Amino acid sequence: MMGWLDRFPLLWLVVIVLWLAVAPIVPEPHLVEKLRMLSQGTLVKPIDIFDLLLHAVPLALLAVRLWRDARRRRSER
Repeated sequence: MMGWLDRFPLLWLVVIVLWLAVAPIVPEPHLVEKLRMLSQGTLVKPIDIFDLLLHAVPLALLAVRLWRDARRRRSER
């Protein structure tokens, strides 16, 4: 089921994560802003929730990909 993630080029995934994690840089990255709103309990608008997902999902995919790669390398030893 996660084979598509294993086939996706890691470099492109890192570039997408970096781009979406800091976009826009000014006045504050959306990911930081939305996480702050989430911690303060003010993340209630559907567009803000969508924006948080848009900026956070690639980061979660990268984490899963790196975890799967590390697990695969350990099993090959």
